[in-house]
Amino acid sequence: MKLNRLPELQRREFLRRTSALGLAGSAAPWALSLAGIGEAAAATAPGDYKALVCVFLYGGNDYGNTLVPYDTASYNAYATIRQTLATPRDQLAATALAQTVGGRQMALAPQLGKLKSLWDSGKLGVQLNVGTLVQPTTLAQYKAQNVPLPPKLFSHNDQQSVWQSSSPEGATTGWGGRMGDLFLGGNGTATFTCINVSGNAVYMAGQQAAQYQVSTSGAVPINGVLKPLYGSQACADALRSLVTAGRSNWMEAELNSITSRSIGAQSAVSTALASQAALQTAFDTTSSLSSQLAMVAKLIAARQALGATRQVFFVSVGGFDLHDLLVTQHPPLLTAVNDALASFYAATVELGVSEQVTTFTASDFGRTLSSNGDGSDHGWGSHHFVLGGAVKGGQFWGALPSVSVNGPDDVGQGRLLPTTSVDQLGATLATWMGVGTADLPRVLPQIANYSQRNMGYFG
Repeated sequence: MKLNRLPELQRREFLRRTSALGLAGSAAPWALSLAGIGEAAAATAPGDYKALVCVFLYGGNDYGNTLVPYDTASYNAYATIRQTLATPRDQLAATALAQTVGGRQMALAPQLGKLKSLWDSGKLGVQLNVGTLVQPTTLAQYKAQNVPLPPKLFSHNDQQSVWQSSSPEGATTGWGGRMGDLFLGGNGTATFTCINVSGNAVYMAGQQAAQYQVSTSGAVPINGVLKPLYGSQACADALRSLVTAGRSNWMEAELNSITSRSIGAQSAVSTALASQAALQTAFDTTSSLSSQLAMVAKLIAARQALGATRQVFFVSVGGFDLHDLLVTQHPPLLTAVNDALASFYAATVELGVSEQVTTFTASDFGRTLSSNGDGSDHGWGSHHFVLGGAVKGGQFWGALPSVSVNGPDDVGQGRLLPTTSVDQLGATLATWMGVGTADLPRVLPQIANYSQRNMGYFG
């Protein structure tokens, strides 16, 4: 065996991880947007398209001021617990939801008026009290510590990772990427199966699928290759030759091969986007989240040019870790989410793919229902939105927790013990995307612990 070759298993792992590095970003002009590991076979029929879009709210969204108790008894309990954090009840009248759950009425935050309209039209629903779990867990089991629990509860980095991958920080694959693994062969270009518009997230990394990173402006170029370097086209040509030429050492050869694919992918994305008519749907260009979702919409519009039939997208916005200033800083964040999701859904309608695109929100964790004086602290379960033309919206899924502290649904301070797991949410979405029952454990390894694997989001 030659000394410059590793065992095949190590070689393949090196390739997978190298492909996932992607030094992409607007501040990195030499960025290598390292894409997929290879081109797949011809795509299936153009009309057979579905996309799943994860909107991650980094920091831990406050569930108590996102979906607010509205009937008199529940609101009074909420206001007593939340003290200075409670949203005044008269501000909730326009976003009160007609549907009740368990005899109780809820309202969306006042800033979510556009999502209220989508709820009313049956395109948006709420998954109640969802969070990271290993298996169904009761409060008694949690207190006795006699069942496996998610590692490092209430830790931002770890719970972000567990939400996205089912493993703590350090995980190398996520359930979005593992889903992408199953779709590579059906896409004309494997590179464009998993696309991240917000940087890097373990959710988008698969065993074979690597997240292709773009910016809100489109594909990230290797500027030294695509335009004169130091004012010299000859210098740029020399650099292109250097980073794409064949090599005798397999590590150099594979890196150059990946770089060549990155250059090709950048060209393909730029050409595909340029060939599309401008979207008529308005997006708030001052909002990072709206700009990210606008790019997702443009990429979906270019799906046929990119040879895509199944795609997973990731966008995100931060700022939700509001131990302080919750009353002043949380409403603008919700406004941004409200406007971005509403514009994105409108864009899918404009493109004629509203029933083929499903969007869902996610976050590190929920927060405490109790106030710390100026904000809320790290929690566990939370409420999240599922949106799309195929969604049976205008309803709640799961169990509505009691409005109490140290009550039957929380582990202290209003930290909700999840009654629906991320695995169950993920399995419902994966099944809609076309993942078969036998393949669900490949995407969500803990799904075998749950008898209910479909939460009923779709008809």
